[in-house]
Amino acid sequence: MSYDVAVIGGGPSGLMASIAAAEHGAKTILLEKGKRLGTKLAISGGGRCNVTNRLSEEEVIRHIPGNGKFLYSPFSVFNNYDIINYFEEMGVQLKEEDHGRMFPVTNSAKTVVNALVSKLDELNVDVRMNTPVKAVHYAEDEHTVILEDETKINAKSLIIAVGGKAVPHTGSTGDGYAWAKKAGHTITELYPTEVALTSNEPFIQHKRLQGLSLRNVALSVLNKKNKPIITHQMDMIFTHFGISGPAVLRCSQFVVKELMKGHEAVRMQLDVFPDSSEQLLVQSLTQAIDSNPKKTIRNVLKGTIPERLLDHMFAQNGIDGDQKAATAANEVIRSLVQQMKKFQFYVHGSLPLRKAFVTGGGVSIKEIVPKTMQSKIMHRLFFCGEILDIHGYTGGYNITSALVTGRIAGMNAASEARPAGS
Repeated sequence: MSYDVAVIGGGPSGLMASIAAAEHGAKTILLEKGKRLGTKLAISGGGRCNVTNRLSEEEVIRHIPGNGKFLYSPFSVFNNYDIINYFEEMGVQLKEEDHGRMFPVTNSAKTVVNALVSKLDELNVDVRMNTPVKAVHYAEDEHTVILEDETKINAKSLIIAVGGKAVPHTGSTGDGYAWAKKAGHTITELYPTEVALTSNEPFIQHKRLQGLSLRNVALSVLNKKNKPIITHQMDMIFTHFGISGPAVLRCSQFVVKELMKGHEAVRMQLDVFPDSSEQLLVQSLTQAIDSNPKKTIRNVLKGTIPERLLDHMFAQNGIDGDQKAATAANEVIRSLVQQMKKFQFYVHGSLPLRKAFVTGGGVSIKEIVPKTMQSKIMHRLFFCGEILDIHGYTGGYNITSALVTGRIAGMNAASEARPAGS
């Protein structure tokens, strides 16, 4: 069987690549080893599908710290605003939520997946489900995809869009890395990003703060000189193994990279009151104590900070929380405030890659032409989506990267397979 374009992988980038190739006149086949298309899209955004983000192009790229600058060139052809227009033209109305996140107004990921699947059908893309690929053979004029049942698919252009190794139950099991290597590509070291972190700290191991959620705190990853590498102000939670939640997920790749350098542990710093200075907090606590001299210091501070965290800070500073507020020395107040602003602890690892939301590392972007997504090594071979060494924060940024690179790959794979005038 011969096609102009063959796409391996039915995730967001593969779906968009198949549609783009067919829209540009290519006879296209989409091969998906699972029983459903768009599995990762279907679970994104808590099942509501965070399609993209309406922030400025510059801001979107800033939120893709893993080689996001590579996307400047693809964005000049198709960007996050084009994604919004594209879906709305397909009849998927979108709404904007906090931090520019875009969701379908139906609040259902099925709306997005169904629109893409309908588009494939409308464009007569040959979609093969439950079709695992056994091997890929490259040649000058066309590439051959060999299926597990030994069927051979010949294609002038081949797009590999099989994802990384995160969230493997969606089908992202790293199949594409071997095919990329066979073509001569470099696979940069793989590691988990957007992942919960583990800690051997006694207060974590003894589960003293397990289940404690903190809202709108500032969490920093510190270097060896105790200076912040990155800080994120969001929510977080203490778990039985370490820490998790939005702020932790965003900090995680920076922790993992430090650990990959050979460090046994990475210091983190928590600011429980990021919008107040130490001086203002000292003044506020001093006033509260002066107004309630007969209350215990614990009761005075109750409600200001979660009680379990407060008790942990008392223990760390050797403070008796049951002492009368009037007896609390100024040094005690300052010591507590410093803990609230600079609560430091170590993390020692992360959950494994299969438990991460996003894969770090992948096909080296140095070997990909950014404006076409074509391999610099193998003619008419294209890559898109999470198999590339590009990764961003959660919030629609990874799906944006997948849809943009998929669109660019599909367009150019079609152009290579069907030269102008053919």
